Amino acid sequence: MGACGHCKSSAPVISGAIGFCADCIRNHYSDVWPEIKRVHDESRRRHGLPEDPPRAQDGLTCPLCFHGCAIPEGGYGYCGLRHVENRRLKGGRPHEGDLTFYHDPLPTNCVADFVCPGGSETGYPEYSVAQGPEYGFKNLAVFYQACSFNCLYCQNFHYRESSRRGRVVSARRLADAVDDRTTCICYFGGDPGPQVLHAIRTSEIALTQAGGRVLRVCWETNGAMRRPFLKRVAELSLRSGGSVKFDLKAWDDRLHHALCGVSNRDTLRNFAWLGEWLSRRPQPPLLVASTLLVPGYVDEEEVAAIAAFIAGVNSHIPYRLLAFHPDFYLRDLPATSRSHAKQCRDAAVRAGLTCVSMGNLHLLGQDRYC
Repeated sequence: MGACGHCKSSAPVISGAIGFCADCIRNHYSDVWPEIKRVHDESRRRHGLPEDPPRAQDGLTCPLCFHGCAIPEGGYGYCGLRHVENRRLKGGRPHEGDLTFYHDPLPTNCVADFVCPGGSETGYPEYSVAQGPEYGFKNLAVFYQACSFNCLYCQNFHYRESSRRGRVVSARRLADAVDDRTTCICYFGGDPGPQVLHAIRTSEIALTQAGGRVLRVCWETNGAMRRPFLKRVAELSLRSGGSVKFDLKAWDDRLHHALCGVSNRDTLRNFAWLGEWLSRRPQPPLLVASTLLVPGYVDEEEVAAIAAFIAGVNSHIPYRLLAFHPDFYLRDLPATSRSHAKQCRDAAVRAGLTCVSMGNLHLLGQDRYC
């Protein structure tokens, strides 16, 4: 950490990888973005990923997410999974998934555990087997190894090291991993977006095989999938008692670009659209939001704006703030401090939200940099 490369100020927290303070990113974006873009490009080249969504004139267009990649023969989409071979789109099709999966005892460290039927008292008896946390039962955790964002602080970037090795798990095989003690499936990653067709097919098979017993379908996503697929995702969660958790990474689109390499506009539009569904099933909550508190960047100002947006959709949407730990390109940042966490939580409550929780408490650091 050092001085900002634009204003030269010594702000309390500036990442050496990004090189600029949050204020300069917000207020002087056109000046600082070229340098930040070089960092994103390098982080993608390092793992053999396209620097930008391909726009080949004769390419095949992938319909799954907001990028709308036009992928040339032999090339890959921005997610690094979808590709064209013999004039056919491959990767992320309904019968194939690049993923890892495991069983996680309930209650687990799910971001939505404070309001979900597996970790709280909500949903009983229709969507939960217990009037409280479901001790003795388990979650099928599905980690999809692709993503449509490029977060410089990615907490799970290691999947990039092992991508494109031909490990294929069929939807049928994954659904068969659901046994009579499994009460929920959670898709995360990476992000389920690039492989949403596989997740949808898996869910349909698993719910049919469950025969009406409790089996919730849940998602942790950046929310950037195209609307028709988000609709199917929401329908699966709505009828099964599951939730769709959106990771709202930043409010200011310029700051979002700096941290994640892409825009947040489609994520926010999709969140607002899905918020219209909440009256269909008030409990357990269908829609949950979370934000990782990145020191120096996702500050009280960002959280206040995100929370005001959420409250404008529905003030009862649960909001989870998460403690950051240094990773990937932002390893020089400190952990989220206790004062940072408290200030952000207070800001979210002042914005009108009725259900705000702080997660990853064990990661909270001291206030050495305040």
